[in-house]
Amino acid sequence: MIIIQLAGGLGNQLQQYALYQKFKSLGAEVKLDLSWFEQFEDTDQEPDNKEQNKEHNRMNKTNPAMKKDILATKRRCELNFFDHLPYECCTEKEKTALTGSRGLAGKLRRKLLPQTVHWYKEKQMYDPELLNYRQMYLSGYFACEKYYADILPELRKLIRFPEIADAQKRMANEEMLERIRSSRAVSVHIRRGDYLQPENAAMFGNICTEEYYESALNYMKEKIEDPHFFLFSDDTAYAKEHYQGEEYTIVDINHGDDSFYDMYLMSRCEGNICANSTFSFWGARLNARPDKIMIRPTIQKNSQMFEEQVMKDLWKEWICVDPWGKRYFISCMQEKENLNEW
Repeated sequence: MIIIQLAGGLGNQLQQYALYQKFKSLGAEVKLDLSWFEQFEDTDQEPDNKEQNKEHNRMNKTNPAMKKDILATKRRCELNFFDHLPYECCTEKEKTALTGSRGLAGKLRRKLLPQTVHWYKEKQMYDPELLNYRQMYLSGYFACEKYYADILPELRKLIRFPEIADAQKRMANEEMLERIRSSRAVSVHIRRGDYLQPENAAMFGNICTEEYYESALNYMKEKIEDPHFFLFSDDTAYAKEHYQGEEYTIVDINHGDDSFYDMYLMSRCEGNICANSTFSFWGARLNARPDKIMIRPTIQKNSQMFEEQVMKDLWKEWICVDPWGKRYFISCMQEKENLNEW
């Protein structure tokens, strides 16, 4: 059995879900583990549950891919936001069989009998052996698109956005969607908010710079006739100050639990300019247009190294732009003439 730990925010959860569906397409028995979210549950818990959450935190810290998740202030499973998204969860017994039990006994097993533990902890962007496993607990974010690029058409069918319950908000989203459909729309995601906090800036800051966005916007203007840019940001004041003019629309409709509808609006655009954020990566991935243009930063966090040849293989069909505005991959992409109206 393959068990994939679900963790992080919505974008990361979608990546783990995509890997789940990839294993299913290969005929593997695969389930999701949602226990990571227990550490964020209400603090009015029984003592036993508090001890369990303490153990969850300890186990997560052993994973290089998870211990850097300093943005995870409070998370929950967000896959249920989507309309009847199919998945199966593992039992504690099934997880224990692969990773060892919680508490001292499991700790001793992992230390003294590591050969009995089947626990994979993501350490690199892409591992060509990963999909060959059939008995393993997998923890990581698995952002690399190569893992599941071939099943993206099937994923788009599975990941369905429900109807918005609030009538006023539903109407506002429908009106924005109509504006997107009636223009040469390009989504632009600007993530600031938590990225500006001192403890996060060293890891995620100075990647999507003003030069990055200027280069990305100019490329879209070169390839799309009379584009209109729809800006999605957690700092709308910044967006309004820096992007003024008739060619820009600041999308400020969805907040809190409704924020994931922004991902839907992004996916309906002709092109997508992403931040170093898996949320906007999925806005682009869910875009079903065969002629879409997708732009992302060369790296997602400052601890990564950019290797052009590697990224050409792992992120096909994407254009990468570095913090100084230099573009990559344009020569290896099939050149796209000015796009016809959708």
